[in-house]
Amino acid sequence: MEIGIFAKTFVRPTVGETLDAVAEHGVRTVQFNLSCVGLPTLPDAVDPVVVKSIRRAFDERGMTMAAISGTFNMINPDRRARADGLRRLGVLASICHDLGTNVITLCTGTRDPDDMWRAHPDNQAPTARGDLAATLDRALLYAEQYDVTLAIEPEVNNVVSTADEARRLLETFNTSRLRLVLDAANLIRPIKLPYMSAILNDAFSLLGSYIVLAHAKDVSRDGAPGKTAPGQGDLDFDSYLSKLAASGYKGPLIIHGLDESQVPASIAFLREKLAAVGAQAG
Repeated sequence: MEIGIFAKTFVRPTVGETLDAVAEHGVRTVQFNLSCVGLPTLPDAVDPVVVKSIRRAFDERGMTMAAISGTFNMINPDRRARADGLRRLGVLASICHDLGTNVITLCTGTRDPDDMWRAHPDNQAPTARGDLAATLDRALLYAEQYDVTLAIEPEVNNVVSTADEARRLLETFNTSRLRLVLDAANLIRPIKLPYMSAILNDAFSLLGSYIVLAHAKDVSRDGAPGKTAPGQGDLDFDSYLSKLAASGYKGPLIIHGLDESQVPASIAFLREKLAAVGAQAG
């Protein structure tokens, strides 16, 4: 596995300078976000000149775009907001191949109208799952039209929050256009840390064959999900990375959930863990 990182971890004036900052850490692959060029994650439109400049910046540096972020609230209680998110997703899908990627990452969303990362009691209502299915139906039309893969990410506060729920969703749609981002930290609430081993076992048993991208952040007994840098919390990375390798996953391990100042320590931590996994496999 190769270490990658969210490009938006580094705030720089140009995409070239952003990629240079990534490369300074010996990292050659990123999950990109159009916010790196001053656009919304899901834009109304993208000037072809901007698309070409992004692709040129990657090509000149010999770097790869493992995926691009396309997150929006797929079960937003406001139907107009959902429709607008879908329309913008189509814009993003239409430029993916020109950018050099074919994977768009998504979250499944929440009934919270203001924050798509915040839990809501209505997330488990049948109507929420119905809205998710309807949104994905439309999104997959874009995936087929533009030859891209949509990668959903189970998250503790979203409508799809467990490995069981993710597997049911993937089986329901039964298409190679819908796959999975796996982030162990997103499956484990701090209060569930004592059950981490069982949660990881279930996740890989149910989802291992669907993974197209793996994320690396940590989880802390005292912190909110998604706010802890790798190596600074309580996630069992030895187990997570060993199971990831055993699943047959050979793609990048994308770091996020950290500040730029934490990047060197997190990369060193993960390189040590990956080396141990490689030695064990050998």
